[in-house]
Amino acid sequence: MNAAGNGHAGRAERAARGRAVRAEVPLEAHEATGVDGDRDPIGLLMGQAESRVPELVPVRHARMAVSPFSYFRGAALPMAADLARTPRSDLTVQLCGDAHLSNFGAFASPERRLVFDCNDFDETLPGPFEWDIKRLAASLVVAARDNGFKRKQRKEIVRSAVEAYRMNVRTFGEQGRLAVWYAHLDINDTIARFRDQLRPKAYGQATAAMAKARGKDSMQALSKLTTVVDGRRRIISEPPTILPIEDVFSGLEAEMIYTLIGGVVDSYQRSLPTDRRHLLRQFQLVQVARKVVGVGSVGTRAWIVLLETGDGEPLFLQAKEAQKSVLAPYVGASRFRNQGERVVAGQHLMQALSDIFLGWTRVNAPDGATRDFYVRQLRDWKFSAPIEQMRPEGLALYARMCGWTLARAHARSGDPVAIGAYLGGSDRFEKAITQYAENYADQNEQDYAAFCAHVKDQLVGVSP
Repeated sequence: MNAAGNGHAGRAERAARGRAVRAEVPLEAHEATGVDGDRDPIGLLMGQAESRVPELVPVRHARMAVSPFSYFRGAALPMAADLARTPRSDLTVQLCGDAHLSNFGAFASPERRLVFDCNDFDETLPGPFEWDIKRLAASLVVAARDNGFKRKQRKEIVRSAVEAYRMNVRTFGEQGRLAVWYAHLDINDTIARFRDQLRPKAYGQATAAMAKARGKDSMQALSKLTTVVDGRRRIISEPPTILPIEDVFSGLEAEMIYTLIGGVVDSYQRSLPTDRRHLLRQFQLVQVARKVVGVGSVGTRAWIVLLETGDGEPLFLQAKEAQKSVLAPYVGASRFRNQGERVVAGQHLMQALSDIFLGWTRVNAPDGATRDFYVRQLRDWKFSAPIEQMRPEGLALYARMCGWTLARAHARSGDPVAIGAYLGGSDRFEKAITQYAENYADQNEQDYAAFCAHVKDQLVGVSP
């Protein structure tokens, strides 16, 4: 039985199920934001600080205070609480859980092609498919407002994303399971296909970005993040973003952290296929640094690990703490006891092509706590679109790519026949989500103002 619960039912039965759900939860019902007088977004965000590295909490808050969009990126938990109050289809898929537009991007496939996909799964859990769509749509409006786009332009951008999702999930429902599983979005092919819809300057920027992405690998990371000191390769300190262990801890504490990270690397290998374990054993640990990542993740424990072969070939891994998903209070706890395994399993289920070093482990930390981690390469042609530099037509194309990607991801884990039948052949779902996104963006601006007022005093002198 898969996440959608359709088992081996026939196509007609699955379609009938989707239409039956529409009778219970009309498409127009998705306009509701779930916002009511009992919500406490600030309290939820402050509660998250309890499990974070204390000295990094102000950095997280400073990053969230930069703009309404940066606040939105960090406010996955309050939005999850709001989504839980909205009408829900209960057409279950593996959710990204934090499907805002900056959590999509390009990276290298094992075949060394540049592909586009979801790239953040810290909050992944099974849940109603529309939650990912609503998080994406709202993020598009918030970002478009930050860019100064007019309402008509914002409406077209959201419509592009939601229409791409609806039409493609229906298409995937018509295909065989294997065809869905093999589907992926090749960046080169996509940009070429939509070239006529882009201005020459926008097309040039897209192709330049692809070329830049291909340069982001371990060798590029080595030249940017390290230097040679007394004949040894060392990670450059860039506080507060990157701090070598020796700059954070001293003496016995530093030795304990090295022992911890060495244990993470050793134990996580057991979660890899045997061929990847063999490859990883060719590398030895050189140095470890603490790295501040993202917006919402700031304060969770994240380390970059420099390894080298005997010939000096570098490999950068990132070991990132995995905590309980923000969705868990509203959709139920994960079936995985290890939160790192939850992240990795969700990523493998949703992504067409995943990092060859993606794995997970659990460690006993020096402070006596037990913590879960997932591990992946730090850079491998990874690229995130510069949203703040996009024009409306460029963001609409990007939105369409995000919509296609979610449709493919949900079709892998859920039932695209039932979802497609639920959404139907009209644009009613697009209209409902477009209205939802505008309304939620209004609420986000109010929450952002309240958040900035709440953290104002603690941000004095803090750099994001």
